[in-house]
Amino acid sequence: MAEEYEPVIALEMHAQLKTASKMFCACPASYGGPPNSQVCPICLGMPGTLPVLNRRAVEFAIRLVLATGGTVHPRSIFARKNYFYPDLPKGYQISQYESPLATGGMIAIDTEDGPKNIGLIRIHLEEDAGKSIHQENGESTLVDFNRCGVPLIEIVSRPDLRSPAEGHNFLLKLKQLVEYLDICTGNMEEGSLRCDANISIRPKGTGKFGTRCELKNMNSFRGVERALNYEIMRQTKILAAGGVVEQQTLLWDEKSNISLPMRSKEESHDYRYFPEPDLMYLDVTPEWIEQIRNEMPELPAQRRRRFIERYGLPAYDAEVLTSSRPLADYFEAAVAVSGDPKPTSNWIMTELMREIKETDITRIKISPESLGELLLMIKSGEISGKIAKDVFGEMILSGKQPKAIVASSGLTQISDESLIAQTIERIISANPDNVKKYLSGKEGLFGFFVGQVMKETGGKANPALVNKLLRAAFARLGKK
Repeated sequence: MAEEYEPVIALEMHAQLKTASKMFCACPASYGGPPNSQVCPICLGMPGTLPVLNRRAVEFAIRLVLATGGTVHPRSIFARKNYFYPDLPKGYQISQYESPLATGGMIAIDTEDGPKNIGLIRIHLEEDAGKSIHQENGESTLVDFNRCGVPLIEIVSRPDLRSPAEGHNFLLKLKQLVEYLDICTGNMEEGSLRCDANISIRPKGTGKFGTRCELKNMNSFRGVERALNYEIMRQTKILAAGGVVEQQTLLWDEKSNISLPMRSKEESHDYRYFPEPDLMYLDVTPEWIEQIRNEMPELPAQRRRRFIERYGLPAYDAEVLTSSRPLADYFEAAVAVSGDPKPTSNWIMTELMREIKETDITRIKISPESLGELLLMIKSGEISGKIAKDVFGEMILSGKQPKAIVASSGLTQISDESLIAQTIERIISANPDNVKKYLSGKEGLFGFFVGQVMKETGGKANPALVNKLLRAAFARLGKK
């Protein structure tokens, strides 16, 4: 039955901006302070206070508009969005409505059918609300106002998404963009990037939209995908049974993996928008836009192209390494030391990324410079690739430098030809039957002899030298 319908999905994303202070006051906008410690009369909405717009927040918002190809309007207007909730002390939120900062633009995503452009309706500025903390016993709710007034941009997509997977990919691309622009941490768990979804379903092949529902409270990228899948199935079952989907706002329950009704879906008139009387129009000049454009950091697509052209990396490597700005920065810092782009890429994409599956690259104990030094030691023959992996494991645990680990553990590679030759002679003498078999044509036994030499040297012998000297020894025996 689900095959008869297609979903129509639009996302509304809120990104907390990485400004030092809040949108309309000088309070810190940082995450994690003690409850209600980063507040003042302005962000608490005390009578007689006046907001003052944070210029840096406007610049950050314009960065994203330029990166997505949107239009920055010369004049935008702040408005009061009126609603009552315990964590909104003023009883209204300062946002933008009829005259937003920007409209248009798009974000390109990858789909099974190739690249797809997801249009944007608008990007506008607003302030954040506080945070309600519901006690587990259900008897009380605490309110932390630290988040009140933190600068936000709201990014509203067009209803161009046709599957939960596309929604997931769209969010990942947005996270990548705000990270590269250095305007938001993109951390959904901390609430710096939040997502609401408007979703409806319709019979395939029809152009008319169905009744939409809004999904809230999704706090992870996978959570968004799971919630969208659930809501598609819920609406499909209602229509298949001959029912009517009711327009409403739903809360996603992450633990139970179900959506629960929150309230009937509001329309814009329910918020009684009107222009904020305490703020002037926001005028953005062409000169200001050009100044911001000239200060824009390198974006993901540009960096991918540069990695291919400058470092000679395959397109796949460049795609992986530029998937996040911290990872791309790590690679460039490591390769500046190692001087070998492809081996550096290989180690990051295998050994390093295996270690950071459950964490962030910025929290790993191995600095990029240390990884570059480790690769230099392999290149110079100081240690073998096998020993390097052991050293890498110790670096992960202790954060020590590779040279210090090698020196303290006696792991320096043996590159003395005479010592390796002596070891080879002993191995050959101890295995006469296998020597005869090898000389009679059983080439596969060569690996056996290499393994025996490496075993006797504790894995420290230079593999290239072992191969060279072993073949020379067999060549001499073959002539006898």
